[in-house]
Amino acid sequence: MTSKTNNYNMGNNAMIQGRDIVIVGQQPWDVEIGSNCKNLALEFSKHNRVLYVNSPLDRITMMKKKGDPKVKKRIAVIQHKEKGLVSIQDNLWNLYPDQMIESINWIKSHGLFSVFNKINNKRFASPIQQAIMQLGFHNIILFNDNDMFRSFYLKDFLKPAVSVYYSRDNMVAVDYWKHHGVGLEPQLIAKSDVCVANSPYLASYCRQYNPQSYYVGQGCELEAFTGLKDKSLPADIKGIPRPVIGYVGALQSIRLDIELLAYIAEQRPQWSIVLVGPEDEEFKASRLHSIKNIYFLGGKKPDELPKYINAFDVCLNPQLVNPVTIGNYPRKIDEYLAMGKPVVATATEAMSIFSAHTYLAVTKDDYLELINKALVEDTQQLQEQRIAFAASHTWENNAGEIYKAINAAAGNRAAAM
Repeated sequence: MTSKTNNYNMGNNAMIQGRDIVIVGQQPWDVEIGSNCKNLALEFSKHNRVLYVNSPLDRITMMKKKGDPKVKKRIAVIQHKEKGLVSIQDNLWNLYPDQMIESINWIKSHGLFSVFNKINNKRFASPIQQAIMQLGFHNIILFNDNDMFRSFYLKDFLKPAVSVYYSRDNMVAVDYWKHHGVGLEPQLIAKSDVCVANSPYLASYCRQYNPQSYYVGQGCELEAFTGLKDKSLPADIKGIPRPVIGYVGALQSIRLDIELLAYIAEQRPQWSIVLVGPEDEEFKASRLHSIKNIYFLGGKKPDELPKYINAFDVCLNPQLVNPVTIGNYPRKIDEYLAMGKPVVATATEAMSIFSAHTYLAVTKDDYLELINKALVEDTQQLQEQRIAFAASHTWENNAGEIYKAINAAAGNRAAAM
């Protein structure tokens, strides 16, 4: 038995190192925005060899976006004009699959969809297997980031030593995934060796289908929020009367409670409600724009956001509770807390991990009471406690919890044999 296999069987608290990890998921490496899985890949690669696999090009995307440089790159790889396997840094490689898959989500029949989905999976597995051989990977850990369709059969085709399903969003609440995902995701969770989730809600959901399901927390990049040196007020917030009760992020009606924001503003006209972020059409058309003490400051560059949060007296997360939002880890809360700010948010199962450092509201009147409480009792000591709590949510700690979950599942399997 090799040392790589031995590391897999170490105790629950042991770091996994010297292993070969293959990551598949929703987000390709060359998409500019950050993602949990890209951060985890970087963290895993500090002690393991990691192959990060981009999602395969599908036919409809090729037809609709053939002028996109990213699509052109994938076509060149498929045509063997460019190499698909590229090195990102030490111990970390990125694979552009040289196979195209068919666009099949329009198929309504579950049986017919499954037939074509297995064909797609086989096509996807082929370049992954070739890259595994080329890199000399063996006894792989297959880490699946919420890819319930294209990667449904990869455990069967790649035969990993251990398969991990990573749940970080309630995907089946989204229309694209709902029709087939409601049936397929539970099956994929059940056949995975271990499931890890970034919120207690999603861990509970996974546990319905697989007892080896664990809440592993979330990593965040908080340097911009903890290292703010220029604390001058942005020009468009200077003249706004205090106290300032603020929100930073996309203003999406599917996620945020418009009526709650209106209620807070109308019941407390002496408070300034400041909303920083781009609006969807429902927000643009809402009556919030007619309320005098609500201020829309528009979207800002990411590096500008810490200065706006710093200008708030209290930070809000006025979340709607629905299938799309209920399980999501609220990274914005870490950003608020990293700056020491008091936070009032809607109580959800995902928010329970922040309960010692935030004010959690159930009703509209709870919001009024808790915002006032947050304004009155804020102290330097509370600010330091919030900052320290947010600082514990590192990618290193997040990866460590995933390692513990993998080792715990391995130990449970060994005990049952």
